[in-house]
Amino acid sequence: MAQVAYYTTEGLKKLKDELHLMKTVERPKISQQIAEARDKGDLSENAEYDAAKEAQGLLEAKIAKMEDLVANARLVDESQVDTSRVYILSKVKIKNLHNNNQLEYTLVAENEANLADKKISVDSPIGKGLLGKKVGEIAEVQVPAGMIRFEILGISR
Repeated sequence: MAQVAYYTTEGLKKLKDELHLMKTVERPKISQQIAEARDKGDLSENAEYDAAKEAQGLLEAKIAKMEDLVANARLVDESQVDTSRVYILSKVKIKNLHNNNQLEYTLVAENEANLADKKISVDSPIGKGLLGKKVGEIAEVQVPAGMIRFEILGISR
């Protein structure tokens, strides 16, 4: 059984749109490529046919994975996010106690993570370290470079 993942309305819509695109655009395109390659004759020595069949297999696997993600997706009501502790969809202001840099991140599902938008996954080392913490608490996070300590300065949504 697949793992349940939590999404914002925007994140789930993006996932469903990508799945729809694969089914309605990419799948027919690959089927057309297979038909064109088949029309060229001997399939035993037809590299185009082999490549198209391989692409079809990869696409079908990706579609199956995406369908599984959508089936196990849970929508988070952003208006109900508790700001007393760090949870998914919390906007967290933290201070790195090593260098005193202040950072602000929103914790999101892995598929929605985007560091440029200051969205980190709840499954990332920092995300896991922050989950459940309250303002004023220290989160000790093990990263490849070693242990980093963050103080929780604020939680909002």
